[in-house]
Amino acid sequence: MASPFQSNEIISSTPTSIPLNESHEATQRRPIDLSILQDDDRPSNDSDQLGSLPEYEGPRDEDCITNKKRRKTSVVWNDFHEIDVAGGGKKAVCNYCKEKLATGGRGANTSHLKRHFQSCLQKRLHMAWQKKQTTIPFHPSNSGINPFVTPGAKYSNEKMREIIASAIMVHKHPFSIVEDEIWMWGFQYANPEFQKISRKIARADCLTIYEVEKKKLKALLKSMNKISITTDMWKSSHQVAEYMVITGHFIDGGWSLQKRVLSFEKVPAPRRGVDVADAIFTCLKAWRIENKVFLVFVDNASYNDSCIRNLKENLSLCNKLVLDGELFHVRCCAHILNLLVQDGLGKIKNVIHNIRESVKYINHSDSRLKAFCDVVEQKRLKERKLIIDCPTRWNSTFEILSSALKFKIAFSAYKEREPHYDYAPSPEDWEKVEKVYQLLEVFSLATHIISSSEYPTANLYLAEVYRVKEVIDAAARDWDFFIKEMAKPMKEKFDKYWGKCNETEAEKNVNKVHTALQVLYDEYVNLSREKPSSCEVNTDGSNSLSTAVSKSSFTTEFDQIMSIVHEKEAVPPLKSELESYLEEGVYISDSSSNSSFSALEWWRNNSLKYKILSKMAADILAIPISTVALESTFSAGGRIIDEYRAKLNEESVEALICGEDWLRNKYGLKRKQKESEQEEITLRI
Repeated sequence: MASPFQSNEIISSTPTSIPLNESHEATQRRPIDLSILQDDDRPSNDSDQLGSLPEYEGPRDEDCITNKKRRKTSVVWNDFHEIDVAGGGKKAVCNYCKEKLATGGRGANTSHLKRHFQSCLQKRLHMAWQKKQTTIPFHPSNSGINPFVTPGAKYSNEKMREIIASAIMVHKHPFSIVEDEIWMWGFQYANPEFQKISRKIARADCLTIYEVEKKKLKALLKSMNKISITTDMWKSSHQVAEYMVITGHFIDGGWSLQKRVLSFEKVPAPRRGVDVADAIFTCLKAWRIENKVFLVFVDNASYNDSCIRNLKENLSLCNKLVLDGELFHVRCCAHILNLLVQDGLGKIKNVIHNIRESVKYINHSDSRLKAFCDVVEQKRLKERKLIIDCPTRWNSTFEILSSALKFKIAFSAYKEREPHYDYAPSPEDWEKVEKVYQLLEVFSLATHIISSSEYPTANLYLAEVYRVKEVIDAAARDWDFFIKEMAKPMKEKFDKYWGKCNETEAEKNVNKVHTALQVLYDEYVNLSREKPSSCEVNTDGSNSLSTAVSKSSFTTEFDQIMSIVHEKEAVPPLKSELESYLEEGVYISDSSSNSSFSALEWWRNNSLKYKILSKMAADILAIPISTVALESTFSAGGRIIDEYRAKLNEESVEALICGEDWLRNKYGLKRKQKESEQEEITLRI
């Protein structure tokens, strides 16, 4: 299969020539044609002064004669090409030094061309370099295998373009990076055969990669049984418009959790539920997965009720929803936890204010910081970092409280040395800080656990929600009026989204879950009868060895044995897979062991035992509990698209956002941890 970055001349058996009047700009619009490059697209002669070798360009298409000519038989024409000159004459041009020599046309003597060929310095330099650099050396790296390097592979400009386009998408570079001189000089220094491209070609190459990877993802999604959908709203740094990221979650055939961005849609203002529903449905139709939707996760915005209602109606026309749509709409757990914390923090603004201002006061001058360091050293405290938090991120507030508690003694002692220090928390304030810290610690841990996309979170959801409920209930019963007031709005919000929990309600919910499990299992049983198993043995007879063996008497006897086994298997079992599973003992992890339980691994190992139930489990385990990435779950501000990408057209933005996600999954590249928005002050003691 030809590379999508390969030029037409390489793919075709006949050369393609450009009309002589075609402009340089028109030539640049051909993103896949690598060989069509003008002189101003190549490095200037100044780069040769740095020691790089001259480039071998070969015959340029704009210099070629478009009329059909008799094929030249002399081998010298491998290193020369013929051009028309003013007045109707012809010249032979050296492909290396570009010197123009006389030629008499067809049948003329080429001895002078051979003499030039033998004495051409640029030709000799090129041949020496080519002999030395015929193949790309392969050196294993400690950081991992380079997926673009194949041992013994020759340098390819098409491959280089693919690498550049991939880097632009993954590392969020602008298209114009290919026109930055130093970068290009560096590439040419590494390999003089590197050919410069324009930003337009870089954009086209990114779109090519996007389309190629999109076809692969479509084929993967086609084989999936069910897919869960999440949505996340993004804002623009300088526009009123908003964007919506639509992501698909599923368990693949190897029992690995997968997450893929499917679309990056622009949502017009004002945002309406029907507009969001139309955007989601259009995306699902484009990917041909409207019949595979298990459920949809959205945030807690008011317009989403209308969105889900419209989307549910549209999808019901395509296919019967799971449990008639009872599980279709699930709210984002991370959003709910964020709302609970924000309501609670509103009650302790004064305490947090004193801590925040204390750190700012100490960091205001070197003398104050030095005095505080002396106190820390005198009190023999081991902590060495103070934190100035980011007010819009509650986990940052949690960390400033955690840091401040370690300097509790130092703050009190520092007040005695600084008469103008008016922000020192009182003993009562420190008691409040400790209680708030203990409360937020549970929320922080729960948010980290349920917001990960590297492992299933559906099986961890209930335990984390219950842990949050326990800490809120304990705070609501606290003797301290302050902590009671903080827990009150948090408990009201918890009950609003997750309902009141008591023994009576718990018993009802258990029965409800058992009923829902049975109905859901019956749906999967019916679905398995409609679709043939994907694990059936191939019986096309294409394997000659199998055909030969099947003719033997041994195989005939074995087939008779297997037919008896199949007859016994055809008899309905006394218990269904679901009943057998529910009767199994509960897995209890060994607290003394460092190994952790993996739900995916358990179901993979038992997929032959529970053929239907394992498929149902895979679709349930693929359900994400959070719609947003971990770095956004603590923020009240949401995700923001940068100014550069916001200025691009919608086609380019979607290709870059989706392409980055797909390529990171393809090459196993994790996103670098976002730099903390909080400021850390290191105490030099």
